[in-house]
Amino acid sequence: MTTPNAFKPILSEPGRLTYHTVRDAVRASVDGGRYVPGQQLPATKAIAEQLGVSLVTVHRALQELVAAGVLRRGQGRGTFVHEAYSERSRSSEGFRFGLVFHAECSLSDSYHSQLLEGVRRGAGECGADLVLLQFGEDWRNECHGFLYVNPFVEQLDRSPRVLAKRPTAESSLRQPPIVVVGANWQRPNVWCVDTDNLDLARQAVGHLMDLGHRRIGYVGGGDETSNSMDRMQGFRAAAATVGLEVDPAHVMRASGWKLDEQDGVRVRRMLVASDRPTAIFAGGFSLAMGIYAAARQVGLRIPEDLSVVGLDDVRTASYIVPPLTAMRQPLMEMGRQASLTLLSLIKDRSVELPARKLLTAELIPRASATRPGESSLFQANDPRDDGTK
Repeated sequence: MTTPNAFKPILSEPGRLTYHTVRDAVRASVDGGRYVPGQQLPATKAIAEQLGVSLVTVHRALQELVAAGVLRRGQGRGTFVHEAYSERSRSSEGFRFGLVFHAECSLSDSYHSQLLEGVRRGAGECGADLVLLQFGEDWRNECHGFLYVNPFVEQLDRSPRVLAKRPTAESSLRQPPIVVVGANWQRPNVWCVDTDNLDLARQAVGHLMDLGHRRIGYVGGGDETSNSMDRMQGFRAAAATVGLEVDPAHVMRASGWKLDEQDGVRVRRMLVASDRPTAIFAGGFSLAMGIYAAARQVGLRIPEDLSVVGLDDVRTASYIVPPLTAMRQPLMEMGRQASLTLLSLIKDRSVELPARKLLTAELIPRASATRPGESSLFQANDPRDDGTK
């Protein structure tokens, strides 16, 4: 039975973020048996008062423990020790995976949340523990290997764990293995698990070609992620393979993962040109939504005047008007495979594993892409329709 004041006030540690100290204090209470699987923790406010920190700090610390599978939260019910946590700990071989996200990612978006869930499932199969790290720090040197989720190239190149040159057998054994999930950067001592973005782009272009489109445009992200670079390359390769001449004015790189104001101006300019594309492949879901908005602003109808293929196949893709034809990435399986790959490398660094493991995306045809000039058969659902008919 826990006492009302289960946590003692913490002291700040120079060079260390306070919420990391809070996270470790809560986790130590769980690992030490103060809180058992299924047991509810005190309210966030109570923990903050006991530790002498802010509510925001405690909330962030608890969120990381939820993501790592130590805790779970019930809507409106509170925070509990995850029932499967002790079982994973008992079956664990003592391995800990350091999980690293880049500074701009959000664990609440569909892409990163699905990758995270896959990583968690894979770690559960491995009996390994997950430790969320901020930009790669590992103050305790407790991780046996690291999973970098969709990292920017600068994040890898600045990491002291990524060897600057091809490692020798000795230096490779000294360095904990790194598995990148959701990106495909070629670096020494780094293994990658990703979608085959070249094939993904080929499928999208092929689908539009099969529908009869010959003026196909592309809107993608910048060069900070390998995904954007590979999708652009795949788009050009697919066009070249079928002899499709791509107008350079129909190919655009956005400044980020969505269209900003200037990007929107560039897309609208593309769409009002006399030789505008009749179809666009968007290299991201938010980019596709930006194209929907731009088409509306210049008076074009989707798909009658402009067909759109995008990704990912998020939950809202089938509910927007018209529903988005999308490339569905196997995100959870990517995360799972990344965890299994990391465990293999930790157990035996001499194991022969391919540097890249690429999974295939699936085309999900919907009403946003049809033959040029053809009306969509899509009709908005009656709001009274619950989808069970």
